[in-house]
Amino acid sequence: MSFEELSHTADVRIRVKAPTLDMLFSDAFRALMETVFGNDRRDTLKKALRVESDDCESLLLDFLSETLFVCEVEGLVFSSAEIHLSGTTLTAVMTGEPFDPARHSCGTEVKGISYSGLSIVQDTNGYMADILFDV
Repeated sequence: MSFEELSHTADVRIRVKAPTLDMLFSDAFRALMETVFGNDRRDTLKKALRVESDDCESLLLDFLSETLFVCEVEGLVFSSAEIHLSGTTLTAVMTGEPFDPARHSCGTEVKGISYSGLSIVQDTNGYMADILFDV
């Protein structure tokens, strides 16, 4: 897992690096889950998700936003996701468990994912994304 929190005055800014886009999206997903729920997350259930968007940055934002929505509405916490991209369509199988307030309340509430500063760049080492979580 390759992500780091960067300094930001009010929100949580994350930088993710990975050799492939699939892995970049997977690591961004893990960064979001760790920010919101901490590290104590288990794999007891699976949830499939499909997202389509206009471009790669929008796809990342829409995927992370939809993940937050599923967590909130269905009361789930995810530990990992197997992600496959095809153009601007993402399919994911996320593994996790029901929300447990005793174990999952140690993170920071994320209200949404921001377009501000959102970028995905490719270089010789792979991909890098900067993402801002609105807290």
